[in-house]
Amino acid sequence: MAHGKKYNAKLELVKGREAWPLDEALGKVRELGIAKFDETIEATFVLGIDPKKGEQMVRGAVAMPAGLGKKVTVAIITNGDNLKQAEKAGADFVGADDLVEKINGGFTDFDVLLATPDMMPKVAKLGKILGRKGLMPTPKAGTVVNDVTRAINEQKAGKVEYKSDKSGVIHTIIGKKSFSAEQLKTNYDVLYEAILKAKPSTLKGVYVKGIYLAPTMGPGVKVVVSVN
Repeated sequence: MAHGKKYNAKLELVKGREAWPLDEALGKVRELGIAKFDETIEATFVLGIDPKKGEQMVRGAVAMPAGLGKKVTVAIITNGDNLKQAEKAGADFVGADDLVEKINGGFTDFDVLLATPDMMPKVAKLGKILGRKGLMPTPKAGTVVNDVTRAINEQKAGKVEYKSDKSGVIHTIIGKKSFSAEQLKTNYDVLYEAILKAKPSTLKGVYVKGIYLAPTMGPGVKVVVSVN
């Protein structure tokens, strides 16, 4: 794949080095963006799992202590007293059957959809609409919730879902280029610890085979893997 002059110039900054210690990698990746906008810092974890085995899928969600540097639009399907609690907590879209019908009509102008367990039978009927956009609430992703206020606050502050794909790789984010290296490290550490804890019990061999950090538009750096 051919790259432009700006990309190639940034690539020169990381040439000749196979992997970087975490602290150096977090500092270096902030220098590699080429866009004028505040690029997202993406984290890629290459796992030694067998993606064909369902029990080895690695999935979860974690609240980022330093946030994600962006506004998160949150919708929630609930009822009763939770409706008022959700509005008070700052959810952007709150509803019960009315919101279910709105989504069924094609409305998906939100980043995250939460739902309380009692509403999941109705939410399940929205599978075709929500599934293809990755918006279906699930317990593993932390989007089927009992504590409405806490869930909304976590999503607004910055909560990311991680999930291994069909190649056994997790792609997620840890912040923005404008973040300090310390902020990125705070988020990275929480994410890495969560992924380590999610190690499948049936896995044999190396769990984390490679870790890479990259800005949205620039080249990336490989991180030295120290714990498996």
